[in-house]
Amino acid sequence: MNFLSNLMVIITFIFTVCVLLAVALFFVYLFFLDRNQKQHPVLRNYPVLGRMRYLLEKLGPELRQYLFNNDLEGKPFSRVEYVQIVKKAKYKRDAIGFGSERDFEKPGFYLRNSLFPKLTEELKMDMETKTTTDRYLLIKDPLFTQRKEHLEKDESPAYLLHEDDHIVIGQGLKHPFCVKGQIGMSAMSYGALGKNAITALSEGLGIAQGTWMNTGEGGLSEYHLKGGVDIIMQIGPGLFGVRDRSGKFSWDTLMEKNKIPQIKAFELKLAQGAKTRGGHLDGEKVTEEIARIRMIEPYQSVDSPNRFKEFDNLEAMFDFMNNIRERTGKPVGVKMVIGSPDEAEQLAKQMAASQTGPDFITIDGGEGGTGASYQELADSVGLPIRSSLPIVDRALRKYGVRNQVKIIASGKLFSPDRVAVALAMGADLVNIARGFMISVGCIQTLKCHTNACPVGVATTDPELQKALVIDEKKHRAANYVITMRKGLFRLASAAGLESPVQFEKKHVVYRDERGVIWSLADMYPDLDKGNAATNL
Repeated sequence: MNFLSNLMVIITFIFTVCVLLAVALFFVYLFFLDRNQKQHPVLRNYPVLGRMRYLLEKLGPELRQYLFNNDLEGKPFSRVEYVQIVKKAKYKRDAIGFGSERDFEKPGFYLRNSLFPKLTEELKMDMETKTTTDRYLLIKDPLFTQRKEHLEKDESPAYLLHEDDHIVIGQGLKHPFCVKGQIGMSAMSYGALGKNAITALSEGLGIAQGTWMNTGEGGLSEYHLKGGVDIIMQIGPGLFGVRDRSGKFSWDTLMEKNKIPQIKAFELKLAQGAKTRGGHLDGEKVTEEIARIRMIEPYQSVDSPNRFKEFDNLEAMFDFMNNIRERTGKPVGVKMVIGSPDEAEQLAKQMAASQTGPDFITIDGGEGGTGASYQELADSVGLPIRSSLPIVDRALRKYGVRNQVKIIASGKLFSPDRVAVALAMGADLVNIARGFMISVGCIQTLKCHTNACPVGVATTDPELQKALVIDEKKHRAANYVITMRKGLFRLASAAGLESPVQFEKKHVVYRDERGVIWSLADMYPDLDKGNAATNL
């Protein structure tokens, strides 16, 4: 027995010495490797120890997101903004406690409340349509163990517009698009997002009813159609999904797509807020299936051109739109980014002169998101939505063509108050992208362009996509849009309105850095009032 004990001690000692020796030799190896490499000055001067810098640098985004940034600092979305979206999606709740975390000393927009707000029964809303979704009920949230939650069925109104307030795009066409809710999903391609994400969003929006999803410029996939939701099919300069093998526009392919009853409208993408250029998709995301849908080569990075080759001026673009509209009988719109009032003036003037043009205009603000772009484009090209939206609305009114076109606004409009301000500034409808991504699991790791999304949203990697469970996440997408619409009616009620379709400039005020209040109607006056803003 003593012999065995002594033997075990000797073996353990030898093993420990070997491990320590191996570790020492490994660090010696790293020392000489770092000292002699020529790429990193830090490692040449501080071998081995300098590697801690690169480790901390790699962990930096996560450390800032979870430990060092306060709740209002994170970008593109702060922790408060992110949690607002998650609560709507997961719990179908948007209540807060104690008070707002908004900095009321900073300039910003505020909605005017009425002395006599509308009662719930006075709201002009579709009271009949109901939805049933799964939502979580938080039972207990301990510090050191996982929170306890109960999944339950929840039936609620869909919070759709009253029949009298339905928004019709393409009035007078053979197949106009009738919209029952003011919030839809912005353009997100299959390829930029994985099939599980697209499917969950499609099915969730289908559950919510009264909304739509935009395919993005990557073409229509079977996953967009899964939920039976209305579809706006986007056509980008690359013509993905509506082109032949040589890359030219194919009318036959377009008409085949037009036979699909879920497709309610077509949108020509001139530009996107975060990248006023054509799109980009890295080769590792271009699977054989995506290549088939887009009619491109698999596993090859692909860029769409900065503009359509089919037209290079407004007159030619309108002719192209008219051709699509006449052949399909469906509305045709355009997605654009505003850089100055000149573009809006030119568009409105051409619409007035030709008495034609888009049935809807999607205005994408520079603060919008993307799967992949370049820093200089995302930061400095294209105006934010709250600057560009009034410019377009005013130009269309100036030339008397506002009534023939609907405006869809997009650009970080993820909460009901942001949507309400956009509606007051001139939008008829609103698109949301990243809010919906967060609703199905996005944790804002900023890796959309790498195909390495850890939660399976912005990736086509089969293994990573397994993280996203469609049957669970589809209800979160539905809960998010339903709760957003509910909040929009709540704001309309507070403003003394029967419906959010009644928001106008007079319902919003702006507080400047001095604390002085300006009416939005005075900041963007009617044409007969001149251009000078009037202090209230």
